[in-house]
Amino acid sequence: MSYAIDLSGRVAFVTGASSGLGAQFAKTLATAGAAVVLAGRRVEKLKTLRAEIEANGGDAHVVSLDVTDLASIKSAVAHAETEMGTIDILINNSGVSTSQRIVDVSADDWDFVMNTNLRGAFFVAQEVAKRMLARAKGAAPGSFTGGRIVNIASMAGLRVLSQIGIYAMSKAGVVHMTRAMALEFGKYGINVNAICPGYIDTEINHHHWGTEHGKKLIEMLPRKRVGQPQDLDTTLLMLCANESHFINGAIIQADDGFGV
Repeated sequence: MSYAIDLSGRVAFVTGASSGLGAQFAKTLATAGAAVVLAGRRVEKLKTLRAEIEANGGDAHVVSLDVTDLASIKSAVAHAETEMGTIDILINNSGVSTSQRIVDVSADDWDFVMNTNLRGAFFVAQEVAKRMLARAKGAAPGSFTGGRIVNIASMAGLRVLSQIGIYAMSKAGVVHMTRAMALEFGKYGINVNAICPGYIDTEINHHHWGTEHGKKLIEMLPRKRVGQPQDLDTTLLMLCANESHFINGAIIQADDGFGV
């Protein structure tokens, strides 16, 4: 007996989709049948990803989005729904980091991380949730009521690591944001969950794993390896599935045991 997750007829909005986990999430959702909105600042890279998805038989649309700009958030979500239909799934993935000791963090460093990872994630989720709530309450048209919001947090939000203190703080905020939204939106059929990835090899950090510090870090990991973006596919699809209506407020560690 086989089991497949079918997201046909659903529209998924993916932030930070131009590279790394965001690009992988978008391709995975498109393969499962969802129409995918690729949102981010690097529009040319999004267009390249759209072409790849369409070449594989998927449906994708590109919108420019700066999650630190409230006007940009409202415009991107409105444009997405005009072009693709009502958003059923949000993958709240945009994120940045810095690497320094806490005593060296400047106000600009703080704002850079918090404005994207926590403030930006909050207001993207809020804007999408407003529309989901309006449909659930019968105040707006839409063929599907309810929805799925998946916030991409980090195992650093559950286990503080040195040199990335403010990143860890921002992701801990995303964890609690997820729980607060799950509590408030759940009665309307909107499920809000979070994935906390461990160390994942992406183009942003790929060079690091070959350095002396990167090799030492790998040796500290339980199975002495870093993950690949596709290692999160099944977790993502589970949380986005129509059948996942009983999973709400979950904080799922996908870190190869690092947080144990």
